[in-house]
Amino acid sequence: MVVLTISNAHKRKYALICLCIVGFIVYRYFGMPAGGRRMSRKMGLSANSSQFTLEGEPFRVLGGSVHYFRVPRAYWRDRLMKMKACGINTLTTYVPWSLHQPESAVFNFHSQLDLVAYINLAAELGLWVILRPGPYISSELDLGGLPSWLLRDGSMRLRTTHPGFTQAVNTFFDKLIPKVVPLQFKKGGPIIAVQVENEYGSFAKDESYMLFIKEALQSKGISELLLTSDYHNTLKSGGVDGAIRSVKLQKLNQRDIQDLNAIQPNGPTMVMDYWTGWYDVWGDLHHVLPPEDMVSTVREILRRGMSVNLYMFHGGSSFGFMSGARADPSYKALVPSYDYDAPLSEAGEYTPKYHLLRDLLSRHNREGSFPDMPTLHYRESYEPAIMYQHLSLWDALSFTEGPFKSPKPVSMENLPVNNGNGQSYGYTLYEATITSGGLLKSGDNVRDRALVFVDRSFIGLFKRRSLELAVPDGKGRRTLSLLVENCGRVHQGRDLDKQRKGLVGDILLNNTPLRDFTIYSLDMKPSFIDSLYQAPWKSLPDTPSFPGFFMGRLFAYGYPSDTFVKLLGWEKGVVFINGLNLGRYWSIGPQQALYLPGPFLNSGINQVIVFEEQEGDYKVHFEDTPDLGMAADIQ
Repeated sequence: MVVLTISNAHKRKYALICLCIVGFIVYRYFGMPAGGRRMSRKMGLSANSSQFTLEGEPFRVLGGSVHYFRVPRAYWRDRLMKMKACGINTLTTYVPWSLHQPESAVFNFHSQLDLVAYINLAAELGLWVILRPGPYISSELDLGGLPSWLLRDGSMRLRTTHPGFTQAVNTFFDKLIPKVVPLQFKKGGPIIAVQVENEYGSFAKDESYMLFIKEALQSKGISELLLTSDYHNTLKSGGVDGAIRSVKLQKLNQRDIQDLNAIQPNGPTMVMDYWTGWYDVWGDLHHVLPPEDMVSTVREILRRGMSVNLYMFHGGSSFGFMSGARADPSYKALVPSYDYDAPLSEAGEYTPKYHLLRDLLSRHNREGSFPDMPTLHYRESYEPAIMYQHLSLWDALSFTEGPFKSPKPVSMENLPVNNGNGQSYGYTLYEATITSGGLLKSGDNVRDRALVFVDRSFIGLFKRRSLELAVPDGKGRRTLSLLVENCGRVHQGRDLDKQRKGLVGDILLNNTPLRDFTIYSLDMKPSFIDSLYQAPWKSLPDTPSFPGFFMGRLFAYGYPSDTFVKLLGWEKGVVFINGLNLGRYWSIGPQQALYLPGPFLNSGINQVIVFEEQEGDYKVHFEDTPDLGMAADIQ
């Protein structure tokens, strides 16, 4: 009887082992991207005919852009599952150099920036990947995703074979590329193609540059299909031998496709960026593309047998200070929301575009039914946070790195902060002594906006088109202060080398340059915000001084939900939740509420700090609906 009992135990043990083995095989078999099963993985994505082939079989790229750096890591799976459920077969993502290498000797590929984990997740969910590692990516990021410390080189020529730039690119690629090489298709991973740079045809300052980038990628181990992406009228100057060309567009004009086919007559036609919407800038309207317009264009692209990538499928948020700026026709900074009027909203909600697109793609689907649409996350309105403590900007200066003395103004990139890498984002305070009033002239050397004070009393504002300011008369020596904000470096255009911020030249008082500055770096990094715990906060007075920091508390009970931060009665500033920079707000709109993901909140007490420049209501609201402002159709 005992022997029989032991025998049955062994049977159960062996059965369990066999079940585990079968489960592993099933996972490996079904966990790979559709079409990836039973593949020898020798040929990869090929563009040798009018249609792509993947391992010799016809293949159409149905891509969607979702940027890991714009989506809370806790929501990566949710957003990619929603994209998969819509019928998308390929994830495309940029790689932001500026975030991965914030200082020349500091690299960050963990937590929110764990690119390898993101690509592996895509593979697990059955998505192929097209990687877009730059080094320049545009993507409406500050300086197009290039790190600002490059601008410490006074002779720097970005996106060229200037030695300082190529050396920096090689250093970055030496860290980045080995991480993604094992994830390529021929090595068993999901990466089927890699993009060389981005829209270089509209820049095109160096004929050798694209070849340098291509060879840098290949020499470090990239062996999958290479491609470039440009506007139809710059396709020729943006390409490089050995990489197929693709086009960016929003309206499908026959001319666009003819231009591509004329250069690449025997290759597949790929719309690498079909813009599903557009970005927004401060002081403008919220841009939308009608769902019917989007789906009709995608339908026509599919009818013609072309491949397409939807930029964006899900835009997410440009948290903190990562947003760029538009240079043309005039300088305007971008809002933090990167909703983009995409099929999946900033908060991951389904939109009419999503449903129309899913219906369209299901009619072109030959590989079985789509996965079920994941359920939506709960959104919540919380009780307002009442600001109960106040800290004057002037009382916070002792917690900055510095101060620094300089006879002349110094741009924020050239300040001796952050281990010799300069200041990337935020505000810089410049102070000089004056002995008279008169006419203050900026000479257009303020980048981008400055609040001006005399003995800490506000006297006026410098911005790009207001170049003069009256300084009131007074007795004796007084302190003139300029709080200069970097509102965002432009993300595209031919003036990338000219994006230094702060004071970039002389400020004149009665035509005499100000001299002998004391300079404070206020980059608002988490370490600075955390250090303010030791600052001399005071109970909120009846008439608090501005600029200043205001502190309150948000109570979230149970499992925190997504919400939207609304600052009614506040003018302009920055919101920090538990020390995390959520982004800028500005009463001029269009964006009137900041998306606050539930994973950023703690169960219980959450610290809310608002840095306000000029005027505050002392109450912060949390609502369950977004407010991106008054909408206008894209023309």
